[in-house]
Amino acid sequence: MITGGRNLVSSQPAFSNDAKKLLVCTGNTVSVFSTSTGLQIAELEGHKALVTSVVVVPSTTPAGKILCYCWTASHDGTIKYWDFSVPELMKSIDAQFPIYSMVIPGLLSQPAESSEKPSDLFAYVSTRAFKEQQGEGNALCWQIRKCNLTKSTLVGGVTLAESQDAQSITLSSSGRYMGICDKRKLRIWEIPAKDSDQAVLQKIRLHHTKTLSTLAFHPTERIVAAGDVTGRILIWSGVGEQNLPSGNKQRNGGLMKDVEEKPGVRGNDDADSCTTRHWHSAEVKVLFFSSDGAYVYSGGKEGVLVVWQLDTGKQKFLPRIGSPLLYFTMSSDPSLSSISCADNQIHLLKMPSMEVLRSIQGIKLRSTLLDTFDGSSEGIVFNSATGLVAIRSENYCVQFYSLFDDREVSEVQVCERSHQPADEVTVVVNLVALSPEGSIMITVETRLAEEGIGGLVCLKFWSCSSSNKDFSLSTVVYEPHRDSGISSIAFHPSRNIAVSTSWGADFKVWVGSQEMQQKERMQNAGWTCHSVGSYKKKAMTAAAFSGDGSVLAVAAERVITLWDPEKNILVATVGESLEPISSLAFIGKSEYIVTTSQGSNAQVSVWSMSKLSVVWSYKLKIEAVTCAIDDSLFAILALGPKSFGSTDGVILLFNVGDLVPAASWLVKKAKGASLAFIRGRPNSEGGVTDGKSVQLLLAYLNSDHEYALFDPLNSHTHIHKISRGSLTDLEETGKFGYASIYGDLPEFSLKKKQAPLITSVPSERHWETLFSGPSHNLPPLTKLCSLFLESLLEKRSSAVE
Repeated sequence: MITGGRNLVSSQPAFSNDAKKLLVCTGNTVSVFSTSTGLQIAELEGHKALVTSVVVVPSTTPAGKILCYCWTASHDGTIKYWDFSVPELMKSIDAQFPIYSMVIPGLLSQPAESSEKPSDLFAYVSTRAFKEQQGEGNALCWQIRKCNLTKSTLVGGVTLAESQDAQSITLSSSGRYMGICDKRKLRIWEIPAKDSDQAVLQKIRLHHTKTLSTLAFHPTERIVAAGDVTGRILIWSGVGEQNLPSGNKQRNGGLMKDVEEKPGVRGNDDADSCTTRHWHSAEVKVLFFSSDGAYVYSGGKEGVLVVWQLDTGKQKFLPRIGSPLLYFTMSSDPSLSSISCADNQIHLLKMPSMEVLRSIQGIKLRSTLLDTFDGSSEGIVFNSATGLVAIRSENYCVQFYSLFDDREVSEVQVCERSHQPADEVTVVVNLVALSPEGSIMITVETRLAEEGIGGLVCLKFWSCSSSNKDFSLSTVVYEPHRDSGISSIAFHPSRNIAVSTSWGADFKVWVGSQEMQQKERMQNAGWTCHSVGSYKKKAMTAAAFSGDGSVLAVAAERVITLWDPEKNILVATVGESLEPISSLAFIGKSEYIVTTSQGSNAQVSVWSMSKLSVVWSYKLKIEAVTCAIDDSLFAILALGPKSFGSTDGVILLFNVGDLVPAASWLVKKAKGASLAFIRGRPNSEGGVTDGKSVQLLLAYLNSDHEYALFDPLNSHTHIHKISRGSLTDLEETGKFGYASIYGDLPEFSLKKKQAPLITSVPSERHWETLFSGPSHNLPPLTKLCSLFLESLLEKRSSAVE
């Protein structure tokens, strides 16, 4: 089994002492990347839950920069000490509660070399706890606790703060101060020079009228900066001069400043002055002082890094980053820093020019914004031949990511626009589709109407060059279905033909102008509309070609319509589902079609094209479905009930002729996940294939864009495998097949009724049970008629003389 795809931006990363490595929290592990190449070189494995903090032990001498030690904290309630050059786990501490954030001030304030006995090392953690309330039981809260790393214990009775929400702890570069944002105020503590279990931390409070989101400490002066949710940046000077022991109370001739002499300071806050900077239009997420304290870096939802000159307020910008900013990290090398973005990328910057040297890229994270506008889940498509996945992103791009190599291959800019915050979005990339061989891509983008004016749907055809594998725009079609949106796109399995369906009750078949020519020249082909079809003015919700391309199936709300794509002739219609069909696909090269429906009567159904009827169905909430191209296998991803516990979904593998799953696996993060069959690489590493033939793999990509590739036919594959009997817990109604759609048939007894013995031979009345079966299983009328007439004739026994 191959796994990959991680969230690179769940927590702030950390540079090694020599700035040659970047440590990144990636799920339950910490990945170590080379800053010179951007490639992963090591991984720290040992935590059993999300790693939330990584703290590199700084060097106290120039020669010590080669040392590679770090502390990590996790939701599993443990703190671990590592040598990440090996890598090797050196020490583990059980903190007993999930840890959201951790800082270790003593690492920054420790003297170089001293003959004195080293003091204990303490960490301050933001951890979850339960607080007793009278008459209401235990209430969940978050606390700032103190942990003795030397003795591997939590310091009893020391709780610095409590809050309802998890708080991220910020530490000054000198290790002298730490603080948190608690709604509309800042809580700041001064760390004593010699910390101990009994040491008392002095604290101060700074207040604001808006909710604060982030803070930063000046490296040398008593200056604190904070950002709020409205985009303002507040800078307090002279913080703690009155209350903190290290403050200078005898200033200005021994007279303390009056309130009137503290401009911008609210109430009795311990600060000399407070100034405000305002450029951001939304919440400030990134705030950091430069190493010399002359500049302040800020960023947020706009995807722009702003550099403020502290004295003058002048600004400098790094625009077009393409995604909201989350973290800004400085290294020991003043010419190198990193910035983490919400699109799961970390950019390494050359300072002070802020030039992007290279990027560490993961799979683009799921965009809730795109789902809000179109409600479509077709933002992720797979190329089963090459193992690539194409993902639409918020910055109007389509990312191509290799599942075998776990890295980004390329990115296609669908429309030239800068990143826009959610409340200013004017364009959305709705759909992405790839041809079976991966040489053609189709995208659908919608320009949103402003005050009911100016809405536009754009259909774009892209061709991939055979030389450099880059996509170039081939054809643009504006309003392909008049003013209606496009619901789905499907490709012909072997020819340069595609079909688009719309909510406006029609579908269109598109053909490349050089469809009959060689594939090497396809990149120069344009696309034109070949035919248009509709069915009873019903919305066309999904489409698929058969395995040989001779039949086009289009879902007209609850009905499946079968068309001849060449002649554009309606051949037949199949059944009617309880809810509108949301997706359909031919199962390999067989005659069967699998469909899914959403809504209160959500179900998955298998239909026979020869019988024009349903074969079987389950009432399940389906998140994804995939079919093997050359086999009779298909797999579905169903959302499970609450009784499944931490796993919220199940993968079911079916053979088309059997309604009982051939295999099933419990999975996590199934809401918004994707599923696809992938052809394994011959002679690939990790035992994916044996080198004799191309193996069929099943790819599962969860909502956090973590994926697993495994052999679905291998009985030793485990992703929390479950038994077949668990399927009854999944199905909401407890019915399947014919009964799940049409209801239960009336019960009848197979036992013959007792009748008195008679000497005559009774006639066999076959017509009495001729019509007792389901209507879709009845023989044709020509056969029924002859059987019915024959049943009325009495058979005579042969006379024996």
